Amino acid sequence: MPLTIASSESSIALSRSGLIDYAKAWEIQRSIHAQVAEGARRNTLMLLEHPSVFTAGRRTLDHERPNDGTPVIDVDRGGKITWHGPGQLVGYPIVKLAKRHDVVGFVREIETALIQVCQEFNIDAVRYCERSGVWIRDEKGDRKIAAIGIRFAKGVTMHGFALNVNPDLTSFQKIVPCGIPDAEVTSMSVELHRHITIDDVAPMVEKYVYEALTRVSA
Repeated sequence: MPLTIASSESSIALSRSGLIDYAKAWEIQRSIHAQVAEGARRNTLMLLEHPSVFTAGRRTLDHERPNDGTPVIDVDRGGKITWHGPGQLVGYPIVKLAKRHDVVGFVREIETALIQVCQEFNIDAVRYCERSGVWIRDEKGDRKIAAIGIRFAKGVTMHGFALNVNPDLTSFQKIVPCGIPDAEVTSMSVELHRHITIDDVAPMVEKYVYEALTRVSA
C-alpha cells in the first residue's frame, strides 16, 4: 500500500514500488496524472527502480542512441536518451503546480532536493546552470549523478528524476547520456568509494523531495 505523508500546506501520497517494469510504471503514471489533473487524486510521488532499459526523450538524436540494436523506448518527456536500471532510484513526481507555468522552478526545486540528499552523504553535488540535473564538478571533470526529464500537461507534471546510487554504469557507454558527449556519469557509490544501497538513500530522497514538492504543488 502507498505510504501517505501529509502536511498542513499540502497532501502528497508517496508510493514505494520496488523494482517495476518501465512500461508498467509509465502506464501507472498516466493513470495517476489523469486523476490528479481532474482533482480526483492527491499529488503523488512514485519512488522505484526499473529493470535495465533505455528511454529516449523527444529531443534525442539518432547518433545518441545505441549503435548495436539495443531496444529503446521512446517517451513523451523532455530531454534526451538515458538508461535506467537496478541501483538507480527513480522518482516520478505527479503534482499539480501552484504556479501553473513555472516548470523551470519545479525542476530547480528537484535539483535542490537531490543536492541536499548528496550532501547528507558528504558528496559535494551542485547545480550546473547550463545543464539540467545534478553534477559533481571538480579537478576530475564534470560527472552527472542525477538526471531530470519531465512532461507537463494540464497543469500537472509527470516523469521525473533518476539518482544513481549503485548501478552498473557500463550501460551508459552504449549511448550519449542526455546528449552530453563531454561529461561522464557517476554514482553515489563511485564518489564515496564504498557500497551504498537504495535503502540507505531512499529515506533522504523521501524527506527532501517531499519538502520540495510542498513548496511548488497546489
